[in-house]
Amino acid sequence: MQRPTIHTVLGHLIKSQGITPTALSRLTGVSQSTISRILNRKIEKPTDDQVSKLADYFHITTDQLRGRQSIDNLILVSQEEHRALHGEPEAVMDGPVDVWDDSTPLPDDEVLVPFLKEVELAAGSGRACVEVNSRRKLRFGKYTLKNQGVDPDNARCVTITGNSMEPVLRNGATVGVDVGNTRIVDGDLYAINHYGQLRVKQAYRLPGGGIRLRSFNRDEHPDEEYTAQDMQDQEISVIGRVFWGAMFF
Repeated sequence: MQRPTIHTVLGHLIKSQGITPTALSRLTGVSQSTISRILNRKIEKPTDDQVSKLADYFHITTDQLRGRQSIDNLILVSQEEHRALHGEPEAVMDGPVDVWDDSTPLPDDEVLVPFLKEVELAAGSGRACVEVNSRRKLRFGKYTLKNQGVDPDNARCVTITGNSMEPVLRNGATVGVDVGNTRIVDGDLYAINHYGQLRVKQAYRLPGGGIRLRSFNRDEHPDEEYTAQDMQDQEISVIGRVFWGAMFF
């Protein structure tokens, strides 16, 4: 059996702990681009300092993170223990989610969160808009939303399409979006309305009111920069900040 690598171990840890590379970067001091490149196998041998910081966060040895010790006996720290040890990171993806239909009873401690969808305005026009899908919903625990500072009325879900956010968010993955929070914090994930197209990207502010959109898969999807005028012409707007994500590995 082939020994696991740091790429697979780190990916497993990120999935198990429900944390984004952006949040992990903030908590460890390892740059987000370095973390993404490790996950993408673009960095075969991270520095000892980088490995040490990442291993310390997950409370494992550097040998375990590098895959030199069997992961069969790897005990992951629980979400609750992480909150107690580190405090709650802003972008932690936390809480169970299930698909419900109209006939499923809703407990008092949960809410139904609708999806957003792209809707073509007129046949053949190519124009689209983003609106709420009244039929498709996910249930969220009220504690999960409260813990992220999200008003349930402002919670929406978005489905990722394409490979631009791999390896963290696969095609078909779902993210939760706070439409009440559209203020850009550089490097955080946001749902973007781009001329009626739903997109999820890292966002950065540019001088003059412009915006830079960044994908995790930067080899295939380079940065996009738009001036304030571009944003107006192309109808680009921030729908809300991503506060939760269901990652598929």
